[in-house]
Amino acid sequence: MSLPQPSRGGTGEHAQVFAALGDETRLLLVSALVAHSPRSISQLAHGSRLTRQAITKHLRVLEAAGIVASLRVGRESQFQFRPEPLKDVQSYLAHVSGQWDEALARLKAFVED
Repeated sequence: MSLPQPSRGGTGEHAQVFAALGDETRLLLVSALVAHSPRSISQLAHGSRLTRQAITKHLRVLEAAGIVASLRVGRESQFQFRPEPLKDVQSYLAHVSGQWDEALARLKAFVED
């Protein structure tokens, strides 16, 4: 059995989203941006034990995955949440779930015959 190759706009991009969300700090940043967007790095760092530099590195990973977008406002960068990559991943997971449901139904039919 051969596995399908990742394609542009497919599983490769989904993997990048999963990897970006696989870190607790990045999940917290996404949650903060969902609740209050756009936010500056200073605003996101306020009350955190992380430095602005550490938060910037995490935001760059999220930005590379398309989960956040930055906009320059004066001397600051403002970051805002972008839901599209998560909607794409949700659609992908629904598709994979459907494939598993079909495979399990075939297995059940095979075992019961």
